[in-house]
Amino acid sequence: MTHGNMDRLPQRKRLCHTPPTGVRNSSVFFLTVCCAKRGIAQLDRSEIFAAMTDAVEHYMARDKWWMTLFLALPDHGHAVVSFQEAAGMDKVVRDWKRFIAKATGVMWQDGFFEHRVRSPESANEKWHYIRLNPVRKGLVENPEDWPYVWMPKRVGMALDDPIGRRA
Repeated sequence: MTHGNMDRLPQRKRLCHTPPTGVRNSSVFFLTVCCAKRGIAQLDRSEIFAAMTDAVEHYMARDKWWMTLFLALPDHGHAVVSFQEAAGMDKVVRDWKRFIAKATGVMWQDGFFEHRVRSPESANEKWHYIRLNPVRKGLVENPEDWPYVWMPKRVGMALDDPIGRRA
């Protein structure tokens, strides 16, 4: 039995990823990108993860973003990241996903989710949420056992600092 419009699924709304006025280019974001087909493992393969993290480092070297943590789960990834104002968050993430799709065949959902981190406490919370995600999903018993996690290896960085301040 159908009930007019009730049998149609709602369409996903396209989210605006332009930071509000007053957000500085040093703002930190908790970012989530998802594969088009949820529930199908695509990102937890060493060759896919290597391509993603190589691109993360390439974008950092080009000053498009500064990432302090990237973790890939089978069908989505999380990051703690800051963007250069001039580059534009939406464009940078879209271009990164397009590059990964061409290099690996990963199909992404349109758009992404982002949450601006407003305090060191919130950054710490997001950092631990990301690191514990493989444990909550039952993929490993300890966060240290999950191989698909990347953090910068620059000299002088406090790697346990969720917002990537210099040590």
